[in-house]
Amino acid sequence: MSKAKKGNIEVQSDNIFDIIKRFLYSDQEIFLRELVSNAVDAIQKLNTLSRKGDFKGEVEEPLVEIILDEKKKSLTIRDNGIGMTEEEVKKYLNQIAVSGAREFMDKHKDSNIIGNFGLGFYSSFMVSDKVEVRTKSYKKDSKPVLWTCEGNPETLISVGKKKEHGTEITLFISEESKEFLQKSRIEGLLKKYDLFLPVKIKFGTKTLTEYEGEGDDKKEIKKEVDNIINEVAPIWTKKASDLKDEDYLSFYNYLYPMSQPPMFWIHLNIDFPFNLRGVLYFPKLTSNIELDRNKIQLYSNQVYVTDEVKDIVPEFLTLLHGVIDSPDIPLNVSRSYLQSDSNVRQITGYITKKVAEKLKELFFDDRKAYEEKWNDIALFVKYGMITEEKFYKKAEKFFLLKGTDNTYHTIEEYKEKVKDLQTNKDGKIVILYTNHIDEHTHKVSLAKDRGYDVVVFDHPIDNHVIQKLEQHVEGIQFSRIDAETLDKLIEKDEKIESILSEKEEEKVKKLFLEVIGDSQGSLQVAPMSSKEPPVTITRSEGMRRMQEMQMMQSMGGMSFDFYNVVVNSNHPLITKVLKKIGDSKKDFAKYLYDLALLSHGMLKGDAMTDFINNSIEYMSGE
Repeated sequence: MSKAKKGNIEVQSDNIFDIIKRFLYSDQEIFLRELVSNAVDAIQKLNTLSRKGDFKGEVEEPLVEIILDEKKKSLTIRDNGIGMTEEEVKKYLNQIAVSGAREFMDKHKDSNIIGNFGLGFYSSFMVSDKVEVRTKSYKKDSKPVLWTCEGNPETLISVGKKKEHGTEITLFISEESKEFLQKSRIEGLLKKYDLFLPVKIKFGTKTLTEYEGEGDDKKEIKKEVDNIINEVAPIWTKKASDLKDEDYLSFYNYLYPMSQPPMFWIHLNIDFPFNLRGVLYFPKLTSNIELDRNKIQLYSNQVYVTDEVKDIVPEFLTLLHGVIDSPDIPLNVSRSYLQSDSNVRQITGYITKKVAEKLKELFFDDRKAYEEKWNDIALFVKYGMITEEKFYKKAEKFFLLKGTDNTYHTIEEYKEKVKDLQTNKDGKIVILYTNHIDEHTHKVSLAKDRGYDVVVFDHPIDNHVIQKLEQHVEGIQFSRIDAETLDKLIEKDEKIESILSEKEEEKVKKLFLEVIGDSQGSLQVAPMSSKEPPVTITRSEGMRRMQEMQMMQSMGGMSFDFYNVVVNSNHPLITKVLKKIGDSKKDFAKYLYDLALLSHGMLKGDAMTDFINNSIEYMSGE
């Protein structure tokens, strides 16, 4: 076997621009973000050199200017930054993927530089037939340079005419990309990607209207001023101690105009083991989780990346609003999406921890205020508990059960409150709940007459919350108030005897089977307290939960096609049914059955009309 030979991978330069145009970036509009970021980097580099004393010239007010010339079909990005010498032009523009930003960061330990890959400049060829670069280095006695390329490997370098240090890149927009010659399109992109950059971004001018004088002497004065894209400072770059509540609220209103004010917020600030800044707001959530998602904006060194943050924050945190900024977030070349990385997992864990700590702090510092907010944050906490195990363990301490009387208890507090009355014969504490207090008013009232307590779980995800709590909290089980009769919801050892004989019970059963007919209801005659209704509709807890979860997953509407009909053999009206003669016996049984259906909102259409007419007849007969 012959000896292995070393070699180098070769890139055929004739094809490189075609690759850049077709495959390097996922979206053409990225070019403007990349070029503006490069311009900001050039200014940041000059500022760094000035601070270190390596540049002794005068530092002008930092400015990146975007100039659109529709007649020449050109777009220019101009900065007053570090500039380039001819040697640097050859190095950084004639060699693809050589990153001046990376080289500068390594040398000067400057983490504020945006660039990374050495490819951003070439995105200009996605939309251009020709690119011209005019540049002059900050270095003393440096000469201006003009670099020209028409989208192929051939470049021209000549002496330029630029007098001041800095760089301006002019793109001659191609016919297929003429959308980027529209002022509104360019301004839209600048506001999307560059709204919070640390250097002023100017795009033309705008007209301001001011007023002088009062009353009849009041005059309207129009003034033409620079159109600065990024006029609002990113508050996440400041220390929390330097900010007031008004600053956070003002910034939230800027991000989400016309929204309700947030309830509270978290200021994120960490330098080790990764760099992360941000502000996360807790909004008042609607009942529709999907509408509340994707309001967190992800930035890298103040450059907008995406609002698809599911790869960096747990699913339940996508319900929050705000900004996360980290230069340590691993992005792909086009910064269009995140790449899997240990830093992402660390950042995810950190954000989850900070959110849990904030909620815990609110709960223990001012419980009353926390309880007042519970209706607005309950959905968020519940969603976190069922989707994120680490969050669940922390949330047990500040998760609240809301009673039908608007009292609030943690799980442990509630267990202590109801253990005497609501412990069943198996030693489990039964937590009774309603998912619709208006529909269950009668049953809740009956439960309270017995001294039982009822809590409210009225959101579609509550089935999952209940299941999670039953798995993690020892010695409890949940039963919806209509899952059984009260005697069986919290089953004790005491046995209730029936006042009817077996033969009478059989007659009652036969009669009500005729009344129920071929409906989906199953029938049971059972002795209960005389305070229980004569006929009760119940729905099996296990079967109902399973069906509700299936309906939720398929996004369909809730529909129940199964229920149990329980006839209370000890109720005086059931004894009265047996004494009825002829058709009146069946009519009266039907009336009692309809009454039970009515209490569950299950009596509709013609059945409701018949019930009303029968009620009038009974009342008239009295």
